[in-house]
Amino acid sequence: MKRSVIITGASRGIGRAIAEVMASNGFHVLINYNRSEDAAVELKEKLIRQGFSADIFKADVSKRCEVDKMVDYCLDRFGTVDILVNNAGVSQSKLFTDITEEDWNMMVDINLKGAFNCTQSILKYLIPKKKGKIINISSIWGITGASCEVHYSAVKAGLIGLTKALAKELGPSNIQVNCIAPGVIQTDMLSEFTEDDLNVLKENTPLMRLGTVWDIAACAAFLVSEGADFITGQVISPNGGFVI
Repeated sequence: MKRSVIITGASRGIGRAIAEVMASNGFHVLINYNRSEDAAVELKEKLIRQGFSADIFKADVSKRCEVDKMVDYCLDRFGTVDILVNNAGVSQSKLFTDITEEDWNMMVDINLKGAFNCTQSILKYLIPKKKGKIINISSIWGITGASCEVHYSAVKAGLIGLTKALAKELGPSNIQVNCIAPGVIQTDMLSEFTEDDLNVLKENTPLMRLGTVWDIAACAAFLVSEGADFITGQVISPNGGFVI
């Protein structure tokens, strides 16, 4: 029986690449989006044209009622709920002293509370069958911290803590929980960087290039495979050697 995967924030960037790779590997893919409906629809239609199994669902991951409906829809649509990729997130660059309470709450609600909501919701299906996988998308800044991104670094570090603690708690239920902490990846999040900024980042990366969304998708594909069944509570950081 095909397994299903819910990928939050899957209409663009890393989430989109993970959706494409998972679909090509034979999974039912539920593409979650909140604002980017056109991109989500386009991705769904692309995957279906290629002969894959995919659907979309609009949900604000910071709202538990919407998340519960999304997880239930996955079961109704595909007949199974198996894997969750907590990818939805926002970033923001600001001096710490300029971060407003609204900025802080937004960062926590989407990046951290969103993962809490989605994970707790899907576990009502995973725990009884004693099988499942959860991947949290963090960041190298959750490992090392980033100047002018304190709130972003804090929530990404929170995802790492969530991963490690939950892996211990869910181990007896045969549910693997792992974390991917990407390095500098070519996505829309780099749109504010100048060409000079990007060149400096490349020069500080031992592999002398920025990462691609496909680098991260390949890592996610491995973690949901049977080859990773004995891996849990780990933080894997595809970053080209930027952080060692």
